[in-house]
Amino acid sequence: MLHCGTKPIETPRLLLRSFEVGDGESMLDNWIADPGIQFEYGEPVYRTLEEVSVLLAQWIAQYKEPDFYRWAIIEKETAVCIGQIAFCRVYSEEKIAEIEYCIGRSRWGRGYANEALSALIGFAFEHTGLEMLEAFHREENRKSGRVLEKSQMRVTDTIQRFRIAGIRPEGEVCYCIAKNK
Repeated sequence: MLHCGTKPIETPRLLLRSFEVGDGESMLDNWIADPGIQFEYGEPVYRTLEEVSVLLAQWIAQYKEPDFYRWAIIEKETAVCIGQIAFCRVYSEEKIAEIEYCIGRSRWGRGYANEALSALIGFAFEHTGLEMLEAFHREENRKSGRVLEKSQMRVTDTIQRFRIAGIRPEGEVCYCIAKNK
């Protein structure tokens, strides 16, 4: 399968790029220390710059892998990291990737999540061999569902993560989009 790794993606208001060592403070200020945000996509809360620095070192080391895809979402106007978007799981043989994303609470309601997600979908289908992108959200997180729907993703019964585990999603709403939708 064709992989290209994390390459910069630009939108009118955002720059999606690889994380850098200097992103730690804006990550703490905007999203990674917020328990509500971190809970919604199943990630731990990071409370100190030291904790975030360890995480950043791991991500930065993984950028040399062609199937590692994780972008800092940078607001162009402020040059601040306001969130992240990634393929949290890549199933190369099936040509499927699962998307996760978050935007800091102070930037909610501005369309940033949809702008980043739409750009990522276009990038994936143009520059990788991926044929299907998937995502899910907890039923109670309706805001995330609206973002997925605006990006042209459609509700589906299940996604690869659950198929592999041999379980049906319970309490999650699954979405997908195919390359030739």
